[in-house]
Amino acid sequence: MRFKSWAFGRTVSADNWTVRNWFRLIAICLVALPAFCQSTPKYQVGTIVEVKPHQTAQDGKTSDAVSYDVSLKVGDMIYVGLYTPPLGENTVKYAAGRDLLVLVGKKTITYNDILGRSSEVPILSQRAAAEPKPSK
Repeated sequence: MRFKSWAFGRTVSADNWTVRNWFRLIAICLVALPAFCQSTPKYQVGTIVEVKPHQTAQDGKTSDAVSYDVSLKVGDMIYVGLYTPPLGENTVKYAAGRDLLVLVGKKTITYNDILGRSSEVPILSQRAAAEPKPSK
């Protein structure tokens, strides 16, 4: 069976036309597959355990730029991140006990502020959270 192609005005056989359409369909599926396979990042609830002013290695003094060592408990781990607040903001000093959603990466912790802006904090250290001792 032969018919005229509406796109290019050429005469094409039905078998050739079907094979080309199958190849197009397979190509579209292969291109679209990665979009469905991507996993979404898993945010977890973290609790701010402790906030201390950051001390530099030189003589144990605090630096001129105000930054804080923030201990954050996420699951069974406690992460210590270096947080430098925007100018004029010092509310982190009073944030112990606050819960927030965080995304823990290999070297950073990502969180969203109250306006929904994402920020990253470098991880200084991490350790396992201590198991609570059973009472006697």
